[in-house]
Amino acid sequence: MASKHKITAARRTDAGKGASRRLRRAGKVPAVIYGNNIPPVNLELDHEEVLLASRHEWFFSSVLDLEVEGQTQPVLIRDWQVHPYKQQMLHMDIFRIDENAQLRVTVPIHFLNQDTSPAGKASGVAISHNLTEVEVACLPKDLPEHLEVDLGALELGDLIHLSDIKLPAGVELPALKLGEEHNIAVAGAHAIKVEAEPEAEEVAAAEPAADAGEAPKDADK
Repeated sequence: MASKHKITAARRTDAGKGASRRLRRAGKVPAVIYGNNIPPVNLELDHEEVLLASRHEWFFSSVLDLEVEGQTQPVLIRDWQVHPYKQQMLHMDIFRIDENAQLRVTVPIHFLNQDTSPAGKASGVAISHNLTEVEVACLPKDLPEHLEVDLGALELGDLIHLSDIKLPAGVELPALKLGEEHNIAVAGAHAIKVEAEPEAEEVAAAEPAADAGEAPKDADK
């Protein structure tokens, strides 16, 4: 089970683009919370707190404890908007969750022991990470912050598929229920193809042929 993380928010009564701009100038992030058969509520969060939390993976893939006016409820960050070039969170969609209902959430993949694997220590071998995140299904209490893929035994030609990932108790990969064709490779090791440079004899043999294509010089000049 993932660690508990807490964020705080306050209700806001004003809405619209103008109100959101005023909030941002005041160092706040406009947000809306919805879901779990409860009407949506407009919120505001402290931008500095949100910005610091957003630098961690858990902020986007874990169940958070959201405190609003002294009351705490479990939520997920469902969507967010960031400024195209400033370090500024513009808006957030927050989803209330039912702790007794299964969730489907995308979590990051952490690759372990790549450098110490046979493939990682071999020359001329590249290790590819075909996925960096994957969707899981589980109850909120079982939601992991990330999944781990151990590459310690990876050798040239090996592939690690979704079905090879060791899952925590209570966690499933919905993709595996869709058929074998969805059991895609998560990582693999393959040889690096290097084009051989032409031999010196081949280069020398090609030079007269290139000269033969030149126009003949006029001996009288």
